[in-house]
Amino acid sequence: MAEKISVLIPEEEVDRKIEELGRKISADYEGKSVHLICVLKGSIFFTCELAKRITVPVTLDFMSCSSYGSGTKSSGVVKIVKDLDEPLEGRHVIVIEDIIDSGRTLSYLLEILEARKPASLALCTLLDKPDRRVKQVKVDYTGFEIEDKFVVGYGLDYAQRYRNLPYVGVVEL
Repeated sequence: MAEKISVLIPEEEVDRKIEELGRKISADYEGKSVHLICVLKGSIFFTCELAKRITVPVTLDFMSCSSYGSGTKSSGVVKIVKDLDEPLEGRHVIVIEDIIDSGRTLSYLLEILEARKPASLALCTLLDKPDRRVKQVKVDYTGFEIEDKFVVGYGLDYAQRYRNLPYVGVVEL
């Protein structure tokens, strides 16, 4: 049985927001370079588009984490599946997320990264579900705040499908 996907945030709106975030990051880091950390897999599309719109020098690295639990519930135990290739010490680091939900995994990830002594550590997300937050995290750059709906597209998936949609859509099962 196929899922129905309805458009929540159209492609043009996503593009405009990423352009705006790129301008803001560029202004905030004028005269510096930034090191973007793409949290895999979902953030890959957002990270690539955002990096193209940042006018200060950009370097890029990738990290992947998973939290174990039964079904859709996180146990709070986080495992780093793929660690960074580059050291962070003394760098201006921006963690790029596709979506922030409970904040548990991200909170753990930020603690790990902070211990690596970056010059600064910021967080940028395309989508934020603040009503779902269990663990508070400081979000420096937010694309869109959304309600608690299951979304796909622009890197977000359902059973590894729909990541390539150029918009953010809601899955109706």
